[in-house]
Amino acid sequence: MIEIRVLDYSDVRMLLRMNDAIELVEKAFREKGLGRIQMPAKTYLFFDKYGGDLRTMPAYFQHLDIAGVKIVNSHPNNPVKHGLPTVMAIIILVDPKTGRPLCLIDGVLITGVRTGAAVAVATKYLARRNSRIVGIIGAGSMAPYSIEALYHVVKIESIKIFDINRSKAEKLAKEVELNYSISTNAVEKCSDAVKDVDILVTLTPSREPIVKNEWISEGIHINAMGADAPGKEELDPMILKRAKIIVDDMEQAIHSGEINIPISRGILQPNEIYGELGDIIVGKKSGRVSDNEITVFDSTGLAIQDVITAWHVYEEAEKKGVGRKITLY
Repeated sequence: MIEIRVLDYSDVRMLLRMNDAIELVEKAFREKGLGRIQMPAKTYLFFDKYGGDLRTMPAYFQHLDIAGVKIVNSHPNNPVKHGLPTVMAIIILVDPKTGRPLCLIDGVLITGVRTGAAVAVATKYLARRNSRIVGIIGAGSMAPYSIEALYHVVKIESIKIFDINRSKAEKLAKEVELNYSISTNAVEKCSDAVKDVDILVTLTPSREPIVKNEWISEGIHINAMGADAPGKEELDPMILKRAKIIVDDMEQAIHSGEINIPISRGILQPNEIYGELGDIIVGKKSGRVSDNEITVFDSTGLAIQDVITAWHVYEEAEKKGVGRKITLY
């Protein structure tokens, strides 16, 4: 008989904390920088007639001996047309020794938390030390996690939020002020969320640049989180030409990250990419070297982030007896 533990959204919420996730995600990038992981680039099924896609994301930490795969969708029309979330996910953890499935975990919360954690880790290594003002573009489901994560690594004085749906930005601004006592404003124009900020986080599904080159001042750090599939793009390519570009994974970023369109059009060359975040964490490359640098973290979202976070949740569930078990065989 083989039993598998099943953990739903409420179980994950009980067991996972952002400060733990930040440490775990930094550890995942460190293992990548040390070359101790297996992680094929994510694969896609495109449901063009429905405007959505499905992705599979496997990973194996050779040194830590943990493995798993995330299956996740992105259907931007879901909330309005079907009353469903844009993103839904499950994560399956397996025992590397036998291939036995160990745990089936709801991946929605883990996806949000690990995305925010990556923002925090990249900001820790790439933003100016005196950064205080944050701009957020896109007030969707990922934005609260990014703000929560930044709160752990930055002494935030104020936040500016823009969304094409002004009411969403206003709602998030109120929640942030209530939860963190940080001055937070929903701004009218996208440019208002960029002007005079130290750290910018872009979290949209845009397929054309929405952040203009002329808005960008020297010294800013940009976490470009929205472009996670071929054809997506949030930044004016001329910003990338001015910036030190750090990616989460070179192969994945070239075919589905913020750099995918500029490279496919010949505006940007692969040799213009400075390196991967893991290389900076392990000291193979330097991070920010001056206050005048423009730094861009191009995040596509990696399976190693999901698997290491999910494994932590699984171990906590085993210790505390959280969730339920089902018999597979």
